[in-house]
Amino acid sequence: MQNLFSLENKVALITGASRGIGAAIASTLAAQGAHVVLSSRKAEALEEVALEIRKNGGKATVMACHMGQIPAVRELVEKIDRELGRLDILVANAATNPYFGDLFGVDEGAWDKIMDVNVKGPFFLIQAAAKVMDKNGGGAVVTVASVNGVSPALFQGAYSISKAAVISMTKAFAKELAPRNIRVNSLLPGLTDTKFAGALIQNDDIREYAVKQIPMGRYAQPGEMAGAVLYLVSDASSFTTGTTLVCDGGQLA
Repeated sequence: MQNLFSLENKVALITGASRGIGAAIASTLAAQGAHVVLSSRKAEALEEVALEIRKNGGKATVMACHMGQIPAVRELVEKIDRELGRLDILVANAATNPYFGDLFGVDEGAWDKIMDVNVKGPFFLIQAAAKVMDKNGGGAVVTVASVNGVSPALFQGAYSISKAAVISMTKAFAKELAPRNIRVNSLLPGLTDTKFAGALIQNDDIREYAVKQIPMGRYAQPGEMAGAVLYLVSDASSFTTGTTLVCDGGQLA
């Protein structure tokens, strides 16, 4: 019987893979046979994730890249094509949120950083990756957005706006790339126990308020996002493109 979730002989790039959701996704895809390329700003943290993957019998390559620097983004994809000969899967997970507060207080520097890393970087990354995928007959892209892109969170307005843009970008690419056999979908995590969300989870009042909005009565662990991504990049979702897969414990419902 065919294993619809097998990723044997696939090359997968995961950005923001040094910890949290990105690291969990990388480990899961590697466990299904993919050769994972781990990327984030600093190689040191990535090496730890790669070592763990290799210990478990998986294949992992480290390639550092800053998602806010477009020439570096393009070079990352070119390097994968040169050294590994193909790119089948892209998980655009890297993101930033340097500002927590009301929209009146967002300065231009914070706005530009959020948009460069969360929107501009993924756009040109998908553009470059799709060209390589097209040469090999297709592929699968998953953007990691957020439930905040659907329902903006208090004091996370600029970040929420960037994630709404990611959702729209996902749908636009899905329509244009479908004839090339490249599927593009988006994962929308809810509150998840990561360093990225540390400011929310470590504050007792904010955490208690946030958890009350989640019908399952808790926040997620990073590994709980990985299975959804595996579905979206595997043959199990062969007729799924342009959609958002919400993993939020029922919050948006």
